[in-house]
Amino acid sequence: MRRPGGSAQIPTGPATPQEMATPAILNRLDLKTLRLFAAICEDGTLNGAARRAAIAPSAVSKRLAELERALGCQLLARGPKGMRPTPAGETLLHHTRRMLASAEQISLELAEHARGVRGFVRVLANLSAIVQFLPDDLQAFLAAQGEIRVDLEERPSTGVVTGVEDGAADLGICAGGTDTRSLDAYPYRRDRLVLVVPAGHPLAGRDSVSLAETLDHDHVGMHRESSIYTALRDEARRLGRPLKLRIHVPSFDAICRMTQAGMGLGVVPEGVHALLGPQMNVAAVPLSDPFAQRTLLLVVRPGALTPAPALLFAHLRAAG
Repeated sequence: MRRPGGSAQIPTGPATPQEMATPAILNRLDLKTLRLFAAICEDGTLNGAARRAAIAPSAVSKRLAELERALGCQLLARGPKGMRPTPAGETLLHHTRRMLASAEQISLELAEHARGVRGFVRVLANLSAIVQFLPDDLQAFLAAQGEIRVDLEERPSTGVVTGVEDGAADLGICAGGTDTRSLDAYPYRRDRLVLVVPAGHPLAGRDSVSLAETLDHDHVGMHRESSIYTALRDEARRLGRPLKLRIHVPSFDAICRMTQAGMGLGVVPEGVHALLGPQMNVAAVPLSDPFAQRTLLLVVRPGALTPAPALLFAHLRAAG
């Protein structure tokens, strides 16, 4: 720790047992040992893990014993169906899988750099942004920046914020109204929610409709983490009425298909209906409620953008 205007403080006193053990633990968490540990957990036997790694079972046993000794706990227990991880082993296995996946991603990305790729951008976005806006925006970006790779993953808006905060992505796109916590948030796009109804439904010819007018009907809704479902649920509660949700589905095309089949009314972004509604013969009626006018947000960690993500960030802000 450094005092303002002073020199760095040098810790005094003997190291704690935890501090002394940390280097030994880290030295044993090499990728080869972790791969062997994961293989034992997956195969259930030392021999199976040895075959995968093309080494002697005695070498696998030795590495496992050294790892358990360094960590100070038993990682695997023998059972009637082979070796199974202990609670400590489950913890290590969870982190091991993440570390091995990261190591594989590092290998892939460095190979891409060797072939001339200038950078990678990891993006998390909600379904509304992915269906309505990102196909065109990313196509234009990659046409101008062909040496940059974009990894896009769909998550609900709260998951987008968590992922960007945790460093799983460089930037994210979520629904307005989402708690963006420590992230910087910028307007990206605006959209409007519409009610989708079967052709010929009594509401189909309306210029607009309020959610209150739909609450006597069954609804088809998105999954419980969806920002659209949350908005509908909260508005129904404000009105003191139940939302008669007949079924949860995972996607907008499923909402339109279920609506077409007469399972209930649905709510989707207007741009989604423009893409899917006509071919499924479902009509759209604009919702008149204030919550139906939405702003999608572009979120980033403060000061965390490297050159490639910064280029995409600037492009998306300009596109919006």
